[in-house]
Amino acid sequence: MASRRRTYSSGSDASDRFISINERPVDDISLEFFYKSHTITLLIVIISGLIYFAFTRDENESIQSNIQSGLVAMVFFFLIISIMAFPNGPFTRPHPAIWRIVFGLSILYMLLLLFIVFQDYRTVRSMFEWLFPDLTNFTIDMDKGEWGEKCDDLSFARLWESIDFFCFAHFTGWIMKTLLIRHYGILWTISVMWEITEIAFSHLLPNFVECWWDAFILDVLLCNGFGIWCGMQICHLMEMRYFNWESIKDIQTTTGKLKRAVLQFTPESWTAMRWLDPTCTYMRFLAVSQIVIFWQLSELNTFFIKHIFQMPPSHPLVFIRIFLLGAMSAPTIRQYYSYVTDPRCKRVGTQCWVYGLCMCIESLICIKFGADIFQHTQIRNIIAWVLVQAAGSLMCLYLCVTHHRLQRRRQVKPDDSLDEDTEPDSHITSYIQSLPRKTVTLSTPEEDDDSDDEDEGPAKVQRRRKNPQLRRSNRLDH
Repeated sequence: MASRRRTYSSGSDASDRFISINERPVDDISLEFFYKSHTITLLIVIISGLIYFAFTRDENESIQSNIQSGLVAMVFFFLIISIMAFPNGPFTRPHPAIWRIVFGLSILYMLLLLFIVFQDYRTVRSMFEWLFPDLTNFTIDMDKGEWGEKCDDLSFARLWESIDFFCFAHFTGWIMKTLLIRHYGILWTISVMWEITEIAFSHLLPNFVECWWDAFILDVLLCNGFGIWCGMQICHLMEMRYFNWESIKDIQTTTGKLKRAVLQFTPESWTAMRWLDPTCTYMRFLAVSQIVIFWQLSELNTFFIKHIFQMPPSHPLVFIRIFLLGAMSAPTIRQYYSYVTDPRCKRVGTQCWVYGLCMCIESLICIKFGADIFQHTQIRNIIAWVLVQAAGSLMCLYLCVTHHRLQRRRQVKPDDSLDEDTEPDSHITSYIQSLPRKTVTLSTPEEDDDSDDEDEGPAKVQRRRKNPQLRRSNRLDH
């Protein structure tokens, strides 16, 4: 599909970073065919396919088959419209059309949740049984395990027996979360707070009842901790890479062309995220703590939906939702990060807005259809959970900021030759230069719109970087 480049007048969205996170253009296109619009060709193909299936498909099979085929066709055509009309989001790899489809699926999921809100429990349950007949005879009571039993029986054999497919899924899930968040403090806060969440809601969800060694050894240390460490190692490797993409047409060897095609599924650039820094404001501090609490809510919805609508943990519908939310969360977190850390970004991204609405509707569905479950709620546990989540999140993030400040003070030496106005600038500059990272290609597509001469902009930036002392001396002279 074509990369849509727009022009904006002064005072429009071009004055902030919203464009780069909501509809990022594709730079340095090498294969024009894959980025040009082929709307007429696409229209002819889908109409031909629609005519073929409309007159060749046997409509006498069953009503269920006809309705399912119609729903699939509706979703397919909606995703086609998504490719042509929806924004790219903050990513362009492997292709902007992929992320437009993700945004289209998120809208379809939001509409489905809105439809479910206005139904009764029996209707929603019948919908799931109609789509997945294997749920007809399943009840949540069948999903019973040895949760919280024989906690004193701790041995290596017992730990080894507890490691199953879900532990591997847990581990890979935390690698993915690490690639999205890229901050040890925030990740460990989410990890520890989730175990507290399980304890607070264990009287409502039986599978939250765990032995202490299951929660802290298998979950926090093994699955979460090792997953966070592996994810951060990948992040460090990506930060130290120099991204210099070569056109596939300029590569002569077949092996090189295949390697370049595979690398198309990797990020175009890797931004080193700095959620918290020594000089962050209180509003930024609170905004980062909100993502910790919101993450707990998103995880809770997963378990409550599965329990209320009686689905086994290994059911395809559960995995479909998890994969969909995982794809949605990638551009969501990137947009939220820019909104929180960049003062030039005045609006939250569209994907982030839709994701937040989906999570709120999911919580509403859980409360509405889980009224029988929430009747047994222990108010003390819930109040204590809210207070611990708020206090724990703020405390952990405060410790992260304090750690950054102490690290800066150890690495930055005071310069008596500068006055009070210039000293903080030199401290911050020295601290940033001392950070242990190599060349990182940061994507700033909006720079192309800020200047008509593409070669003049980088030259100006280079001159400013070469003469930092000149700027300081000018201030001292005044």
